Amino acid sequence: MDEKPQVRSWWGWGWEDRALGDETCRGLGALIPGLPDDPLPVPQVADLDLPPPRMAAPRSLARFCAADPDDRASHAQGKAYRDVVRALHGNIATPPDFVAHPTDEDDVVALVDWASDAGVAVVPYGGGSSVVGGVECDGEGYRGVVSLDLTSMDAVLEIDQTSRAARIQAGALGPVLEDQLRRHDLTLRHFPQSFEFSTLGGWLATRAGGHYATLHTHIDDFVESIRAVTPVGVSESWRLPGSGAGPSPDRMLLGSEGILGVITEAWMRLQQRPRHKASTSVTFGGPSASTDAMGAVRAISQSGINPANCRLLDPGEAALSGAAHGGEWVLVLGVESAHHPVDAALAELIELASDHGGVASAPTIESRGEEADGVVGRDRAAEAWRSTFLQMPYQRDGMARMSAVVETFETATTWDRVAELYDSVMVELAEVITAVCGSPGLVNCRFTHVYPDGAAPYFTVIAAGRRGSELAMWDEIKAASMEILVRHRATVTHHHAVGRVHRQGYDRQRPEPFAAALRAAKAAVDPAGILNPGVLIEPRGEPA
Repeated sequence: MDEKPQVRSWWGWGWEDRALGDETCRGLGALIPGLPDDPLPVPQVADLDLPPPRMAAPRSLARFCAADPDDRASHAQGKAYRDVVRALHGNIATPPDFVAHPTDEDDVVALVDWASDAGVAVVPYGGGSSVVGGVECDGEGYRGVVSLDLTSMDAVLEIDQTSRAARIQAGALGPVLEDQLRRHDLTLRHFPQSFEFSTLGGWLATRAGGHYATLHTHIDDFVESIRAVTPVGVSESWRLPGSGAGPSPDRMLLGSEGILGVITEAWMRLQQRPRHKASTSVTFGGPSASTDAMGAVRAISQSGINPANCRLLDPGEAALSGAAHGGEWVLVLGVESAHHPVDAALAELIELASDHGGVASAPTIESRGEEADGVVGRDRAAEAWRSTFLQMPYQRDGMARMSAVVETFETATTWDRVAELYDSVMVELAEVITAVCGSPGLVNCRFTHVYPDGAAPYFTVIAAGRRGSELAMWDEIKAASMEILVRHRATVTHHHAVGRVHRQGYDRQRPEPFAAALRAAKAAVDPAGILNPGVLIEPRGEPA
């Protein structure tokens, strides 16, 4: 009997069949005093009062365009908490007028050329997993809005085994991409939390952070060449292992969030699939646990060992994930290699952590190959964290149905400022949450990526909301968190992109001469200002 294909949720994270049921939502809600007894119902597209399309696709493009309510609703916004709450309340006010599903680059060129002439805004849409308002557009000042969904362009077009690289279409979702590379025993090995539901083009356009906690932390590190469609022509950089020839054309597109061109394909550096892995967890307790744990992570990041995984969980995050329950800090460590056993490297990491008071659990050793194929041991804390990591977005949606306020934000700063930033967020944001929500709520943190000169703390907020006022409360907490980051000169985003949500902080972070140059670049490659207006810089016609 054939299994029914999984269906993406139009309103929330991931797969429809993995969304939490009503009873599970009630159980989560009971953990936060002051929430309603029952969850909001799961919204249905048929119940939405979508505004009618202002325009239809021209006949020349109609074969790959659609304007049915399901397509329009599912492409109206991303998957942030604010998007989920708006959908739960049936507030889909600005859906695209139609959705384009091109099957090749010629389709993209035809759409962009038409839209540029017609004054229609085009919003590039990868997997739709944006949590910063990166794929929505109100269309003000434009004849209409088109969502450009590239997921039909998802092939690995060419593999260069000699250079170990591949030419890949930008619409390839993470699993689709890895399935094609696996038959060649190769991998891109870029695994953001959104891996299942995000695309190569989206990773490039947002400078996504991925699997590696050290060294190859961002998608930038794997780029050889990028090809993109702009209203003034197609841009493609040369394939090179490195170059000192002026500013990099790839750097202009990395992080451009769709305002400078539609990325259609890229040559990406690949790796052999790892055959040896080892992991463990290390706990830090006592009155100096935070100082000890951060000191251990700093020593590890500066050691040159470059573990694949080096995630530090504070006591709240450790308890939330089930990694620990006694107020300890927990460090999850992992090393991997395609070529040699990694037991010795893990032992060195454990020694560094032990020098700072850490207590390591028994390591998990994995290997595969002609003579070895198996797993020795399982680290409970590490496994608990990994499981929670993948399930957390679904739990967030369940909490949103109970009208809890849930926010996550990530940042990065240098080691000399990390502890002070952490303390400021934990104290100051808790005060804001109490003022806004009437109770302290939860503020947790984990370090997702670490560098020799700094770390990337990732904060999670869960608090009691008032039904009908969730977004206003979220807005206040979000604004306060952004203010703390800017005051500490910590980045307003480490890997979630800018979008529309982080614009205020981004405008303060970037130098003004660079902002002027970005505006000029936008005017040069997109004279009509149709590409994702309102992201990174002001929409067409608005003052700087």
